Amino acid sequence: MREVLPQLNEWVARGDRVAIAMVVDVRRSAPRPPGAKMAVNEHGEIAGAVSGGCVEGAVVEIADAVIHGAEPQLTHFGIADAEAWDVGLPCGGEIDVWVQAYEPGRFFEIATEGGRAAEVTLLEGARPGAKLLVEADGARSGSLGAPELDDEAAQVAGELLWAETSERRDSLFFDVVAPSPRLIIFGAVDVASSLCRLAVAAAWRPYVIDPRARFATPDRFPDAEEVIAGWPEDAFSRLGGIDRATSIVVLTHDPKLDDAALQIALRSEARFVGAMGSRRAQASRRERLLAAGLSEEELARLSASLGLDLGAVSGEETALSILAEVVAARHGHEGGRLAAASGRIHEVPA
Repeated sequence: MREVLPQLNEWVARGDRVAIAMVVDVRRSAPRPPGAKMAVNEHGEIAGAVSGGCVEGAVVEIADAVIHGAEPQLTHFGIADAEAWDVGLPCGGEIDVWVQAYEPGRFFEIATEGGRAAEVTLLEGARPGAKLLVEADGARSGSLGAPELDDEAAQVAGELLWAETSERRDSLFFDVVAPSPRLIIFGAVDVASSLCRLAVAAAWRPYVIDPRARFATPDRFPDAEEVIAGWPEDAFSRLGGIDRATSIVVLTHDPKLDDAALQIALRSEARFVGAMGSRRAQASRRERLLAAGLSEEELARLSASLGLDLGAVSGEETALSILAEVVAARHGHEGGRLAAASGRIHEVPA
């Protein structure tokens, strides 16, 4: 979504008619995931992509027809492996593309503001193109044409907008927009500075928390969105709480600090919680947290020792190890070597 928003806003401001093409389904491998978009205006200008190859040419023709009054259209593109390079699907994949006229509305407003929402589109049936918007607070607008279908779609949308995944479910496509993922770093230690730099480069939003005010200073962490000198409960509250899209890493190696943060983090909805420390330190931490009242189920959420096994030595390498695990966890992967993996690298579940 973000790659087409600037051009969309510019075109709309000058009064252009615009069509949006969107990948709604992928089978086998394909260059662009569900939710990828291409915008086309009445002058033939293009922003974004749905495949990166000659599929774009066919999509532009459909978009032009839609701009001039044709109905929204769902089109399938599939190609044999031997011919795949010629049409921009180098892995021999298949994609379904939905093309519709662009109408500015609440969904694109939320996307522009960096908010979180899911727009559900009915691709087939009695009212193709009907839409239901579900916002992060559960607010709804629009309708797919039947109350029971709206209720079912809203339930799925409520899950996907926090999983930050756009996907097709039968005749419905759930298009999700979300802010850049948030990484809360507890512990204003040296490696936290490197971790902030890497997180920003990977389009994450890093925050640093530490109750030790002499360490938790903005000048030490210029890449952080915010640096808070405070204890976990107050600091997490200042950041708006811990939601299902938040990842938390604990780095201080000081039990009275680490434990205070982990007791809150492990009882929250955080997507990922990890902590640095040796094997011996982890064993001691486990006993302390059990004594503090955490359950075995809550402790099972903790990833410790934190980071992937990269053989990291320097602070920068350690930060890379940590961020690599956080990213893998966000996408539901273990983080092993691709060379040792089987199957397609960019496999998308059916």
